[in-house]
Amino acid sequence: MKYISYNLKNFREIPFFERICSELKFNIEVVGNILPFKVNNYIINKLINWDNTETDPVFLMTFPQKEMLNPEHFQIMSTLLKKNSDSADIRREANKIRMQLNPHPASQIQKNVPELNGKKLWGLQHKYRETVLFFPSRGQTCHAYCSFCFRWPQFVGIRKLRLVMQEVKQLIEYLKTKPDVTDILITGGDPLIMRTVFLKHIIDELLKAKLPNLINIRIGTKALSWWPYRFIDSHDAGDLLRLFRKVNRSGKRLALMTHFNHPKELSTQEVKIAVDRILDTGTIIRSQAPILKNINDSPEIWQKLWTKQVEMGIVPYYMFIARNTGAQRYFALPLVKAWDIYKKAYKNVSGLSRTVRGPIMSTDPGKIQILGPVNIGKEKVLCLQFIQARNPDWVDKLFFAEYNETAIWRNELIPAFGEKNFFYERDSR
Repeated sequence: MKYISYNLKNFREIPFFERICSELKFNIEVVGNILPFKVNNYIINKLINWDNTETDPVFLMTFPQKEMLNPEHFQIMSTLLKKNSDSADIRREANKIRMQLNPHPASQIQKNVPELNGKKLWGLQHKYRETVLFFPSRGQTCHAYCSFCFRWPQFVGIRKLRLVMQEVKQLIEYLKTKPDVTDILITGGDPLIMRTVFLKHIIDELLKAKLPNLINIRIGTKALSWWPYRFIDSHDAGDLLRLFRKVNRSGKRLALMTHFNHPKELSTQEVKIAVDRILDTGTIIRSQAPILKNINDSPEIWQKLWTKQVEMGIVPYYMFIARNTGAQRYFALPLVKAWDIYKKAYKNVSGLSRTVRGPIMSTDPGKIQILGPVNIGKEKVLCLQFIQARNPDWVDKLFFAEYNETAIWRNELIPAFGEKNFFYERDSR
């Protein structure tokens, strides 16, 4: 299939779009001037039910909706568009609003950007001891933009918000100073938007460096969902699969960290062919996704998603909580509701699907798993634990919050039993 991309400039040319009312088209334009919007013809033709866009999960995952902005922000932008304001004025107001949407949650800029010889490495993130994230410059866009993506600041053209690195040499120099690092995650954006020749350069340099502690090379990608042709008939699909095979034969392990949010994304023949081709190279495919109101907020959907993934040879990995950034207000569920959905889905799948862990908040101190409500004495509390943390000593340590049926993020939780702080807040001082 020839690749055709749609954004704000040409979205009204999308096939089937005449079925959408003019008000919805205008709403897409309003929100799309603040949160990034991009979609392609595979999604348009293969994944969306154009007779029921109001509830279609893939449509809601890719097309901006009015409720993704708070009313004040929506009103500001809609007024500018109705007045046919100058593009510079629209961009100026859009950027003001973007800075109010917590563009870099969990202290990514303040705490995760490492240094080498006193210089900040803005294309790396190093939060957890064993894993470094690498943001190659050519991989900082996607085949389509997910409306819930916490990496949206990479795509809106605000230079100071972007995480990007031009040279893999800086990554290697840094890794040589960090012998505890076992995993590199090449991320974005989507590294598989790059031509294979550029990805090959990065991986070849990592292999040639012979870093003794490097075990796993991970690639974070949505390509299997949004453009599976990347592995089938793109001009360098064969080169890409040969690269995957090369990594696995080198003594390192390649893992494709994919994102499937709804069973619909697993339903096409194209994705099945792509998965088989990737697995044939010896690459592991793991899948992670956030639980999202309006998209996948039922145990039946998650049960079907995990079961289908295992059937196809994909390893279920994480169920995340929608992060506190961007359009969180549209997608977020109460933590206890997310846990209930997870529990009901988890108990109805086979052991092969129970590799998944969740629901998990990726927060400033680390990945916090909600283990659900428990009664301790006469008090009902919410039990939590770190499955990954800035301080490795916190991992697997249980802690408790007051039971709260409405909290959607960590900052809304209060320590249980009259404690003034959670243990990690005391330890961080």
